[in-house]
Amino acid sequence: MGHSQADKARSRERILEQAAGQVREMGLESVSVSKLMSSAKLTHGGFYGHFASRSELLLHALERALDDGRAAFEAKNGTGPHDYCATVRGYLSRKHRDARASGCAIAALAGDVARADEASREAMSSRIEQFAVNLGASMNQEDADKALFAVSALIGALVVSRVMVDEKRSDAVLAAAKRQLLALNEDN
Repeated sequence: MGHSQADKARSRERILEQAAGQVREMGLESVSVSKLMSSAKLTHGGFYGHFASRSELLLHALERALDDGRAAFEAKNGTGPHDYCATVRGYLSRKHRDARASGCAIAALAGDVARADEASREAMSSRIEQFAVNLGASMNQEDADKALFAVSALIGALVVSRVMVDEKRSDAVLAAAKRQLLALNEDN
């Protein structure tokens, strides 16, 4: 007995949802096809009806994780022009730092993607470029280099703050980056 296209689409959606959540929380290499299919209540053999390879799955899971992160940001901040200072403060907050599984997927996965295939790097590169364009539009100046620097500093500071074991040092990383990035926007 065959499955309808709607059933197949729902199954693919379950697989991607599970995989995207897993890569955000534990990284790209954490995905085991057999465990993923089991958690999606599907057979291991059925995987190839949805994806040609594990690499293809990882690319789609990465794209989903990045899109989910963007959607969460837009749900909180709206889709229009964003306030630079509010973005910096929110991104470099304790709440965001502590939300590893639901926070910025770029920060969560940049190290993995740096070692991944070109398609995965391209998927993340395009999201980073868009982040820089959006952040640049909210800055007091029109300097693409400053916007790209600000995005790099935001992501880097969040990653380093998550690495720090001592919570006071982690908070210090966030506070220092926040001060510098807010001052950057005042420079004209």
